[in-house]
Amino acid sequence: MGGACETEKLMLTNDRIPLSLEFFPPKTPEGAEKLRGVRQQLYTLQPEFCSVTFGAGGSTQEGTFNAVREILAEGVSAASHFSCIGATKDTVRTQLATLKAMGVKRLVALRGDLPSGYGAGGEFHYASDLVAFIRAETGDDFHIEVAAYPEVHPQAKSPASDLQAFATKVKAGADSAITQYFYNADAYFRFQDEVDALGITVPVVPGIMPITSSTQLMRFSDACGAEIPRWIRLRLQSFGDDTASIKAFGLDVVTDLCEQLRAGGAPAIHFYTMNQSAPTLALCERLGLLSRCTQPADPIMEAIPPWGGGLREVAMVTIGKP
Repeated sequence: MGGACETEKLMLTNDRIPLSLEFFPPKTPEGAEKLRGVRQQLYTLQPEFCSVTFGAGGSTQEGTFNAVREILAEGVSAASHFSCIGATKDTVRTQLATLKAMGVKRLVALRGDLPSGYGAGGEFHYASDLVAFIRAETGDDFHIEVAAYPEVHPQAKSPASDLQAFATKVKAGADSAITQYFYNADAYFRFQDEVDALGITVPVVPGIMPITSSTQLMRFSDACGAEIPRWIRLRLQSFGDDTASIKAFGLDVVTDLCEQLRAGGAPAIHFYTMNQSAPTLALCERLGLLSRCTQPADPIMEAIPPWGGGLREVAMVTIGKP
């Protein structure tokens, strides 16, 4: 009779920084089942909370709320994205009551986008209107996150007007902010300096997007206004269809970015997971937040999947007025 095989398990180290994770609501039962497995693997990171995105015009509301319910049932704090474009005060009031009854204590308040083909409408024009309404209706029942744009919102008239829009959201009652993803740490630190100069003290948490696909990342970034530095674009293009080289290079780039952010005093890191576990786990291992330990095989434990997966859209980074 042979002895038990050994297996590797990822464990948290003592080198900690608060982390949070973002998912998007799956469209199929198979996707929902896959996401359950992904979450269990990522819970190794002991996230402060997990957020679930909200489709254009609230188009994924049911899927969003279902995923939030599951995360809460798994014993993890869950934040629902909440977009207001096209919504009325009555519909928002009803949704807030639903979320409160579910036990949700954190929201990511966004203006959002209308589905393609819809005109402007609703009783809310900006995210700051939504934040103010939530505060007026629910007091301090929810911790409210808002979006921040270190590289300036693509629809902003100017950097100054974009900064003022952020300040307005904070004044309306936001508790903290999560940024659009970026690959230039200086943009984040410059934005933080500008926020500090205005006397704004809420935490501004950098949003981090792993790089796993070249063409999709570039297309996605062009659409949402996130800047890909020229040197990164050229290196990614030089790899052609060499997926392994793209992923290895992306891991190096994003690891260095996160190290700069930690060294510069970023209060936490928010990962846009694209409903995949491997890229985020690989980053955290490279950052020293996770270590591998060898232990006897446990038939109940699931092995961490190999690095892989493509870039998928997440609502946090879709274009919408701040």
